[in-house]
Amino acid sequence: MAEPQDRRNLIISCAAELFARKGVGATTVREIADAVGILSGSLYHHFESKDAIVDEVLGYYLDNIKKRYAEVMAGEKSPAERLHELVYASLVVAEECPHATVIYQNELHYLREQPRFRHVQLAAADIQQTWLQVINEGVRDGSFRDNIEPRVFYRSIRDAVWLSTRWHRPKGPNPTERLAEDVTSIFLDGFSAKPRPAIPPAARRHRDRSATGC
Repeated sequence: MAEPQDRRNLIISCAAELFARKGVGATTVREIADAVGILSGSLYHHFESKDAIVDEVLGYYLDNIKKRYAEVMAGEKSPAERLHELVYASLVVAEECPHATVIYQNELHYLREQPRFRHVQLAAADIQQTWLQVINEGVRDGSFRDNIEPRVFYRSIRDAVWLSTRWHRPKGPNPTERLAEDVTSIFLDGFSAKPRPAIPPAARRHRDRSATGC
C-alpha cells in the first residue's frame, strides 16, 4: 500500500496532467480519483477540494520561478545578461513542470475568479515586474531600444518562452540552453540578415488603415 505522502504526490501528478490536458473547470474530482486508482471520497483525505490541488500544483511551480528569478537578479549583470538568464530560467522551470506551466498559462481567467488564488495573482504580478525591471534597465542604459513599449516587448518574449512548451523537446536536437540563446538573440539582435528598410509615412498610414478596416 502506498504511503500517504506517496499517494498525495501521485494525486498531484495525475491531477496536474488532467488540468493541463482538459482544463481545471472541466476536470472532475472523480476523474482525478480514477486516474490515481482510489475512490473519490478517499481523495478528500488528502485534499479538501479540487482547488486545493490546483493550489499545490501552482504553489511549487511559482516558488520555483521566484527562487530562480532571485538568483538571476542577484549580483552585477548587464540587462542583456539578465534577460538571457530570465529566458533560460523560465525554460528550465517549464521543462521541470510542464503541466503546471500549461495550467498557469491557460487558467489565469479561472484563477482570477477564485478568491483563494489571490496569492497566485500577486506572484504573477511579481514575475511580470521582474521582467519589466530588466527591460526598463536596458532602455535606460541604452542597450535596449526606447521606441518600443516595454510591456509590448515583455508580452512578446513571455509568450515566446512559455508557449514553447507546446513544441519544444528538451532532449531533442535543440536543448534548453541553445533555445534560450536563440530566443534571446532573436529578440535582442533580430532575425533579418540585412537592415529592414524603413516604412515610408504614407505606406505606414495605409497599412494602419487596412489593419483597422477604416
